[in-house]
Amino acid sequence: MKTKNILLVGVGGQGTITAAKLLTTGLMEAGYDVKMSEIHGMSQRGGSVSSQVRYGDDVQSPVIEMGTADIIVAFEKMEALRYIDFLKEDGKIIVNDAEIWPLPVVIGKATYPEKILETLQEKANVRVMNASALAEEMGNLKVMNVILLGAIIKSMGLQDINWDEIIRNNVKPKFVELNIKAMAVGMDAVN
Repeated sequence: MKTKNILLVGVGGQGTITAAKLLTTGLMEAGYDVKMSEIHGMSQRGGSVSSQVRYGDDVQSPVIEMGTADIIVAFEKMEALRYIDFLKEDGKIIVNDAEIWPLPVVIGKATYPEKILETLQEKANVRVMNASALAEEMGNLKVMNVILLGAIIKSMGLQDINWDEIIRNNVKPKFVELNIKAMAVGMDAVN
């Protein structure tokens, strides 16, 4: 199998790295060669976070090069814009329609870009979700990351992996059922 590249991007505190780790675990248990890397600099302070997951028969490097991502999953819409150059020509973007203002915007030193979704749609095949609202409907905003994980699973055709078991083995017991439901919500939210 040719190597597939998944780029997860967001803001510190959104669970981007947790989603990438669950994805990596599931892919490894399914027998794929998997490499994952993450960049989280000032993530605990609301900074940009990215996780790169590459899987296939023989993956040589954990790094996704510019123009090679099969899919970008953006937990925050400005992050999709920041990383769009990583997307391959026929790749797709799943973007959570959520705004989290970085510190320069909060203190008035910069402005949050307007019409981000329109700009993305001009450049790529974009699927907009409101995973944050779906998580709120479930009663816990923290499962937004697992909703987006479900969207990745469905978009990449990875439903044959036992994701319920992956969640049972990697999530605190009191949150297992909520996360399994969140994953299903994410799968149902994409075509």
